[in-house]
Amino acid sequence: MRTAQAIATALTGLLLAFGARAEPLAIGVATPLSGPSELLGRQVETGAKLAAIAAGTELRIADDACTAEGGAAAAAGFVEAGVKAAIGFLCTESIEAAAPILKDAGIPILTVGVRTENLTEQRARTGWPVFRFGPRGDDERNAAAAILTRLWKDELFAIVDDGTIYGRELAETLRAQAEQAALKPVFVDTFRPGLDNQIALVGRLRRAGATHVFVGGDAEDVAVMGRDADEMGADIVFAGGEALLAATDVPLATGTLMISLPEWAEAADRPVLDAFQAAGALAEGYALPAYAAVQVVETAAAEADRTGKTLGEVLPAQEFSTAIGPIRFDEKGDLTQNPYRAWRFHGQRFVPMEGQ
Repeated sequence: MRTAQAIATALTGLLLAFGARAEPLAIGVATPLSGPSELLGRQVETGAKLAAIAAGTELRIADDACTAEGGAAAAAGFVEAGVKAAIGFLCTESIEAAAPILKDAGIPILTVGVRTENLTEQRARTGWPVFRFGPRGDDERNAAAAILTRLWKDELFAIVDDGTIYGRELAETLRAQAEQAALKPVFVDTFRPGLDNQIALVGRLRRAGATHVFVGGDAEDVAVMGRDADEMGADIVFAGGEALLAATDVPLATGTLMISLPEWAEAADRPVLDAFQAAGALAEGYALPAYAAVQVVETAAAEADRTGKTLGEVLPAQEFSTAIGPIRFDEKGDLTQNPYRAWRFHGQRFVPMEGQ
């Protein structure tokens, strides 16, 4: 009996000495499993579960209901369960309530859905250990400005917006970056959205000589502009943000450009997609980012075991290979690479533009 105990003790010591864990890694998953966001929350749950099965990781799943109360309760449960990291958190209310609790416990957070810029911008003040596994709120407009100033540097382009905060911020960011690049639009204006036709606007664009137009607005207005330009014989390429993914009564014009996030299922590893299919699950929405978030925690935990560092120290210090490609965080916890890309509409769907 004593010999068996001695062997077990020795094996435990060897496992710890070589960086292996004596018990499974435990990860908390906070996601809305009730209320209006339940469908999105189930995507997170599905992706996390499949990733955990693949590596033998244990999950502690909590319904945060996208509320402050739910976020605080989830965080308290994670601390009690002794999880090493928490992933999920689709809503600002829940993560802001959970972050102080998890910070005090030394538990890093990987959010797959919250875009609020202050969450990471104020890291120096709050000390919240948040790592953003998705875009910031300003990533879309920054990507639109960077991509289009490069694509349109030799074009006669115009910038119009619908007067909403979303549309105006997109348009103003592009205008400012174009100015920094010594580029000047031939036409800038605010249009009236929701009209049956935009013939007057298209006429002004054509008289200004615009061949490319960025629209800070919704998909229906861009579709109407494209239709009217075609009917008037105006050769104009229209572009917009990810709002162009919305369904429209008027079809978008072939050649319309969009700045949007990739479809993760099209970029994911084939074995991972096969695992989703075998489980009868859809690799859509937040499912693949949640899968990848679990992978990042697993890799970071192994590195922390090996080096004696904390997870919070390891996460911003290296690049992680995941099912949806390489992931790297900066010191604030944001992704080092803006995930938005340029897409072109080919009559049925958007396809990635070459050379990105």
